[in-house]
Order: sequence, then C-alpha cells, then structure tokens
Amino acid sequence: MRRSTLLLGCVGFALAAQASAQDTAPPPPLKLTGSVTLVSDYRFRGLTQTDGGPAVQGTLNLNHSSGLYVGTFVSNIDGTGTTPALAGYGQTEIDLYGGYTHSFHGATFDGGLLYYYYPGGLKGQNTDYFEPYASLGYTIGPIAAKVGANYAWGGQKGLDFTAGKDDDIYVYGEASIAVPRTPVTLKGHVGHTAGSLGLDNPSLADDNYWDWSANAEAVGGPIKVGVTYVDTDITEANRFARRLGRGSTVFGYVGVSF
Repeated sequence: MRRSTLLLGCVGFALAAQASAQDTAPPPPLKLTGSVTLVSDYRFRGLTQTDGGPAVQGTLNLNHSSGLYVGTFVSNIDGTGTTPALAGYGQTEIDLYGGYTHSFHGATFDGGLLYYYYPGGLKGQNTDYFEPYASLGYTIGPIAAKVGANYAWGGQKGLDFTAGKDDDIYVYGEASIAVPRTPVTLKGHVGHTAGSLGLDNPSLADDNYWDWSANAEAVGGPIKVGVTYVDTDITEANRFARRLGRGSTVFGYVGVSF
C-alpha cells in the first residue's frame, strides 16, 4: 500500500486519502482458484472417457500476476476395457500443466505444457505422455473467438501404438457469444485430430477424425450449469462409432467454482 508523506492539514482529508490508497492497492501476486463439476458423460475431443457414464471432475490453478500459472485437472475414467481406447488405464486421469498467458488489445495468448497421468494403469502398460499447447483468442464485446493447437511428439511410450512415429496433433477453433441481459453463453467448437490419438479404426488404418460441439452455459455467482451436443465423423459402419462411445450425444453438467 502506498503512503503519502504530505501534511494535508486536515485529519478528515488525510483519512479519506488513506482509505482511497487502500482501495487501489494492487492485488496479491498469487491467486488460487478451482472448481468441482459433475458431468453426465466425460467427452475428450468427442470421445467418451467413461463409457457414456458420469464423471466428477476437479481443477485447481495457481496463477501469478506475471501471467505464469500451474494447475491440475482430475477426473474419473473407465479403464476396465468397456471403453476400448482406455483399456488398462485405470479409473483416474490426472492432468498436470503449467504455462503462460498474456492479454493485449483484446487478444489473449495462452501456451504451456500438459502431462497426462493415469496412476491406476496396469503394471507395465505405458499410458502417460506430454503435450505442449498454444492458443490465441480475441474478444469484441460479447463475442469471443479462439484458435489453438496441441502437439504430442512421437517417441513417447504412452503414444507407442504402432510401428510408426506415433506423434499426434489436435487443432481447433471455437467461438462464443454472451446472450445480452442473460447469464447464458452460447459456444461452438470444431477440432481435428491426426496421429496416434486418432486411431479410431485401426482396421481401416484411419488415424484422423473431426469432432464438433455446440454448448449453452449459464453462470450465476460460483454456480454454472450447461448442456452440450457433441459428435464426430468417425464411421458408423456396423454402428462402430456409437458402440465405442464416439458418436453423437447430448450431455449436461453442473459445477461450482471458488
């Protein structure tokens, strides 16, 4: 808090100046935030991680005024084999991340490194991997747009699914609009996966797919509720996508932040 050394000659005015200085004191350099959310289906890039069942998810973030941050995301998953892509991954996903964000003239840059950790995976099964990410967003009034990419380099044991390089890239774009005079925001998203995480149908040697979603969310204080429609272009031959939890669905969620 800044303090004045001027003799103002009036006690009342001095006290008012001191109160004003306190009101404009800079925020603390570190801020801890978090949330807990219940979702009816955990979808990751269009694909279910819970065999279409519910998940409880938590986030915890430590942000520095410089723009640096670290955090974690935790969710239950289905690694029993019912969700084929996660067979042997256990029942828990923990994401650890750190990065830097900066806003300028309505634009926001965000970049960092993610680590996907599955503590309950089968012994001897490689599941974990790193994934750098970067995005650029821009906001004009109630409208916001963002483009971004996540890249997991090949050679990591958690991505060793074929005899090839097994790298993976995910690119996406999204836009949202806050509905005037309501607590509702509408958002659309489209993304494309190419590489080891896109092996949606190995029998077809298919390693890429599109996902898209439409979302409506209402926020009131620390509470948020929302509903999302999500789909992919993964083949429906023999009901392939739907049987593996990769087809279209609608799910809801409710969460609280602090």
